Amino acid sequence: MAAVMIQGCGSDVGKSVLVAGLCRLFANRGLKVRPFKPQNMSNNAAVTADGGEIGRAQALQAIACRTPLTVHMNPVLLKPQSDTGAQVVVLGRMEGSWQARAYQERKADLLRTVLDSFAILKGESDLVIVEGAGSPAETNLRMGDIANMGFARAADVPVILAGDINRGHVIAALVGAREVLDAGDRAMIHGFIINKFRGDPALFTEGRADIERRTGWKDFGLVPWLPAAARLPAEDAVVLETTGAAGAHRPVRIVVPMLSRIANFDDFDPLKNQPGVRLEFIPPGRAVPGDADLVILPGTKATLHDLAFLRAQGWDIDIAAHVRRGGRVLGICGGLQMLGRVVRDPRGIEGPPGEAPGLGLLDVETELTGEKVLRPVTGEVRGAPLTGYEMHVGVTTGADTARPYLTLDGSGPDGAQSADGRIAGTYVHGLFAAGAARAAILATLGVHATTEDHSVVVDKALEDIAAALEKALTVEAIGALAGLKK
Repeated sequence: MAAVMIQGCGSDVGKSVLVAGLCRLFANRGLKVRPFKPQNMSNNAAVTADGGEIGRAQALQAIACRTPLTVHMNPVLLKPQSDTGAQVVVLGRMEGSWQARAYQERKADLLRTVLDSFAILKGESDLVIVEGAGSPAETNLRMGDIANMGFARAADVPVILAGDINRGHVIAALVGAREVLDAGDRAMIHGFIINKFRGDPALFTEGRADIERRTGWKDFGLVPWLPAAARLPAEDAVVLETTGAAGAHRPVRIVVPMLSRIANFDDFDPLKNQPGVRLEFIPPGRAVPGDADLVILPGTKATLHDLAFLRAQGWDIDIAAHVRRGGRVLGICGGLQMLGRVVRDPRGIEGPPGEAPGLGLLDVETELTGEKVLRPVTGEVRGAPLTGYEMHVGVTTGADTARPYLTLDGSGPDGAQSADGRIAGTYVHGLFAAGAARAAILATLGVHATTEDHSVVVDKALEDIAAALEKALTVEAIGALAGLKK
């Protein structure tokens, strides 16, 4: 079966969006397409139907292919818990927490798992589109590599290298990558794509020709800046560093503190374009605005660490003042845990064993456990149907759980609320994705929200991106490189 791999000159050059767009493009041609990323590093993840987890980007790409999510689409997922350590997820299941050096020494052992998953996807599809991680030019990571050239060579998958012209120095990035790769890795690259171009394409014609002359690689096309990509969920929290307030002049202000290990922040994408809603991520060093109507504490990969981080920013004081003024607070997953009286991690699930007092806004307490809950859910919030997923370690108990925030089909009450309903929390991610649920929640703030499901917004964006790639790329040549028969 056919396969092609999109690697990049670095992180955030647009590989995930290119793969998603190509997945939809070839799916629209009637092919059975599957996405694949051997190794991903992200705290934004999605739950598969069989109760595993994969990177959010691969979940999006599966949607682009119009196929259910499976753990084989991203067999190795690293979820950072500190600057030097990460939780390692293999085939959708938590394997433990490893330090970066230890992982570098052990990652080659995972190559067989990666190749087995790739073989499964090839066996059920006409085309597999593979996404690399970071850059193959990071030669210090080449030994034992399973994410880029190590995989490409082991699986014999041809590579197209993507460069981001919006960053500048794209000629040097592509030509330089060729120069530092060894001969075997270099031979896997058959061409390049220039991504995120703004302006008149004719102005870069000579630049593209220069890259071809210097590398000997085929030019597969020049992709324009894709505004539709902003309507897709982001995978990397680095995007939040450049995100301003959405709807800056709208009357209802919802703010989300940017925790250092923030996870699954795409929970809030459906709020960005709601009439009357100003959504704002609050970066470290800034106070929680005094005029906020709702403060949402997001999910986190390390609850105790981010509880300390929150206090170091003075956000605990800001939130307490917000509550005294009559403001509302909603905690999601780790945010729910922080709202309680205490968080305990006696087994060291997310770091060194320990415990810390929570914000004390809900009469609950949490103990982190070794068993991770991973499941898609449906249910009801404020009388409206919801869809979402759970992805957490920890059990939360206490008096305020007698006032659940929502009800789940099959498992009953979830979350907790204060007696006056102004403080609430839930373990459910994706809370705002279903239009009816979003409208019901925002109605408590006096907002008349749209009722369109966010999945419709995402699907329209994928169609727009596929159409743009159809025009920008030599699609037939990409298919031929992958091994598609005419």
